[in-house]
Amino acid sequence: MTTQTGTTQAGTTDTATTAVETTHGTGPDAADGAQAHELLALDDVKVHFPIKRGVLLDRTVGHVYAVDGVSLRVNRGETYGLVGESGCGKTTLGRALLRLTKPTGGRITFDGTDLSSLKGEPLRRMRRRMQMVFQDPLSSLDPRQSVESLLVEGMRAHGLDTGAESTRDKLKELLASVGLPGTALRKYPHEFSGGQRQRIGIARALALRPDLIVADEPVSALDVSVQAQVLNLLEELQAEFGLTYVVIAHDLAVVRHISDRIGVMYLGALVEEADADTLYARPMHPYTKALLSAVPVPDPTVEDSREQILLSGDLPSPSDPPSGCRFHTRCPWRQETLCDTERPELREVGDGQRVACHYAEDILAGRLSPASGAVSVPPEVGGDGVAGDGAESAAS
Repeated sequence: MTTQTGTTQAGTTDTATTAVETTHGTGPDAADGAQAHELLALDDVKVHFPIKRGVLLDRTVGHVYAVDGVSLRVNRGETYGLVGESGCGKTTLGRALLRLTKPTGGRITFDGTDLSSLKGEPLRRMRRRMQMVFQDPLSSLDPRQSVESLLVEGMRAHGLDTGAESTRDKLKELLASVGLPGTALRKYPHEFSGGQRQRIGIARALALRPDLIVADEPVSALDVSVQAQVLNLLEELQAEFGLTYVVIAHDLAVVRHISDRIGVMYLGALVEEADADTLYARPMHPYTKALLSAVPVPDPTVEDSREQILLSGDLPSPSDPPSGCRFHTRCPWRQETLCDTERPELREVGDGQRVACHYAEDILAGRLSPASGAVSVPPEVGGDGVAGDGAESAAS
């Protein structure tokens, strides 16, 4: 997170750091300390959609492996960013952790409660604490409902509507917190700009005072100037209400600006995870390196001197993922000994950084050379495969 959140954000960082340090402790007290800071835990979560054929009798002929074995932790009060190219399973994972899409397998734990086993009324009550900001602010708002109707709907569903006058006062305070006047309550979604509609979507998520907000591409449909306003608003609201965010995006600059930790997804799985500064300064997975090198830098000198990684081929189909490492069909550092046959696990490589690559350390140290023509390295930049200042500047 940036320094705009001030003291509160610093406290959040300290909390997250304490949680990590406690995890490395020993004994039951250490485990209890780690759980006290952990709000959301995903263990081997899978979302597979069946492919059916037949006219009279449907038969399953395969599956789309949209999410396939994702494990991660989100600490209370932090912002976790999910990045990856289109079709990698980011949105499906976000919907699955809110149980909007039922997981095929794995375990989702929210504040000590296993969401995988909840059904009916217990699940509905738990959803008050988990809300979502959708990607398209226009399509996610009912055009036939006024802003007041949109905001009060969830409050009534969860018994938070205590009376017409008091509820209206709460809604005016809610709109003020997202930078909209109280007169907006009587208007309809089509009467607002894109940025204002997204603010209404954020206000709707805040109406139930949730602990967790999943923001799915919250600024991708907005102008650049409006994007900055919405991102700053999200940070201010986090400091004010103590929110925890899972931000889904493909814009690396947006994710770095707002996130404490970042997970990189490829073809339904996490391939790397680290805190924001570490990931941009020292990416270890070849796919992360390629993502960072693809972001243009507005400085011609830096742009011409930084490492360029060219990926061949297209993203494989999630209905027929490659054997072994999912990325080996496009990886410049592919080794036939392991990459083609054995799927790497997401493992700790130090400083809270996790990477799913058999040869991450060798690539970082320059002991493995990329395929000919896959990586363009200017003479003044070493051939160690590390994205230097150029990659770091790409997201600034």
